[in-house]
Amino acid sequence: MMEDDSTLEIDQEEELFEHHRIKADKGQEITRIDKFLLDRLPNTSRNKIQVAAKNGNIHVGGKAVKQNYKVKPGDEISIVLPYPVREITLIPQDIPLDIVYEDECLLVVNKEANMVVHPGYGNYKDTLVNALVYHFEQLPSLPSDYFGRPGLVHRIDKHTTGLLVIAKTEFALNHLAKQFFERTIERRYYALAWGDIPSSGTITGHIGRSLKNRKVMTVFPSGDFGKHAVTHYEVEERFGYVTLVSCKLETGRTHQIRAHFQYIGHPLFNDKEYGGDRILKGTTSSSYKQFVENNFELLEGQALHAFSLGFTHPEKSSKIYLEANLPLAFSALLERWRKYCKNF
Repeated sequence: MMEDDSTLEIDQEEELFEHHRIKADKGQEITRIDKFLLDRLPNTSRNKIQVAAKNGNIHVGGKAVKQNYKVKPGDEISIVLPYPVREITLIPQDIPLDIVYEDECLLVVNKEANMVVHPGYGNYKDTLVNALVYHFEQLPSLPSDYFGRPGLVHRIDKHTTGLLVIAKTEFALNHLAKQFFERTIERRYYALAWGDIPSSGTITGHIGRSLKNRKVMTVFPSGDFGKHAVTHYEVEERFGYVTLVSCKLETGRTHQIRAHFQYIGHPLFNDKEYGGDRILKGTTSSSYKQFVENNFELLEGQALHAFSLGFTHPEKSSKIYLEANLPLAFSALLERWRKYCKNF
């Protein structure tokens, strides 16, 4: 094989997959695409590439190809793969899970507040993944192609509650990653935001790491930084100084809803990172101040809940649509605002 001078671009989104684009150089020898990709992609295996091909995740010139396709000079190749898992020990922990759906190839959980989705360096325990590993170990049987870990293709923030789909098999993991990449997954959130918001709208703006604080995201209107992001919303209920909205994600960037609503001047209620944990609207009375502070204490963090999830089942090809009720704390928060609104 000629020395490789192909170009490689990786696009990593909030969803836990990566999109590779590779252009074969002019001196490329004819070779199978699974071998070609194996030599160029880090932290992968021939089996992962072949499963990706089976799912239609490998394209040449915009058309899906099988693993035995022969790469030719100048071919433009793209592939969507589940994001490589960090090499950390997954400790099983008997943590209660709210499982709303489960079968042989996947499950959907309703994540509670104050729970990190997956372990990281210095944070090996008490995550959703630790709970899932324990759950899988207790099952009477697992599919023959179970790959030994929970298959994450998306995530939600520590203090955000709601629905997450987890794959049990390599095939399901690749199938779901493709759906997220092609934006056919349906995700809706409830959010309580500060201020009186127009009845419906679309927020568009590139989202990327803040240039001043790398721990938060910011919106770059000109698009010079960050990645394209679109959030659609509709008002569900008004409370004078705060508004309950339902949001539909067209893209899935880190902190997308939180950053977008801060950008339009309506941070989410009690969102500490994006300025929603202080009184932004209302009166100056001491009673109102106490009312809002008591409401802040109800929540672990921002008032944001992933209440619905729709996707195509990897094996059955049927559509699955699931919903999760608001957590008790979020429901109690809304009820307090309803009662308050009746008195002014």
